Amino acid sequence: MLKSLTALGSDAATTLNIGDYRITERFDVALASLACRRGRRAEVTRIANSTKLPLAEPNETSAGPIYGSFWIAPEHWMIEADFASHESIATELKALFGDTASITEQTDAWVRFDVAGPLPQRLFEKLCNVDLAGVNTGYASRTVIEHIGCYLIKRSSPEITVYGPRSSAKSLLHAIETAAHSL
Repeated sequence: MLKSLTALGSDAATTLNIGDYRITERFDVALASLACRRGRRAEVTRIANSTKLPLAEPNETSAGPIYGSFWIAPEHWMIEADFASHESIATELKALFGDTASITEQTDAWVRFDVAGPLPQRLFEKLCNVDLAGVNTGYASRTVIEHIGCYLIKRSSPEITVYGPRSSAKSLLHAIETAAHSL
């Protein structure tokens, strides 16, 4: 029998408490990328609005009742949903958007770490070039942490989400841990 494992190779999410910071591995989120096909943006927007799937503006994230999204490129978003009820997120989105968009399953391609603590910008200024103190809640950006291409999302003032390639999960966690220990 096959048994699913987290990106860090465990059967349960890893949570680390380092000083005032909590780093939590999340594997309960389904992901799919959605890219408008050429000339189909209006149709994609209409379908998204009718299904209450918010398409985030550039450098932002948006949450809806079922799906959330963050902007990754012009007319291109990463869509998030609860894994327990949307394990087949790509299939669901393909059924909704048909040939108006290209949908790609992303769930097992990424590791997600939620980092919470006071003044998380102090932690992330050691890791990347994003000025979290100067951006609003809901900000999303692509950045690099220890030579690893990542997405960084400011969920709230004390909580930051980092998505990195699943194949670099341990290296990414090590970088975040090391920065937390240095504070």
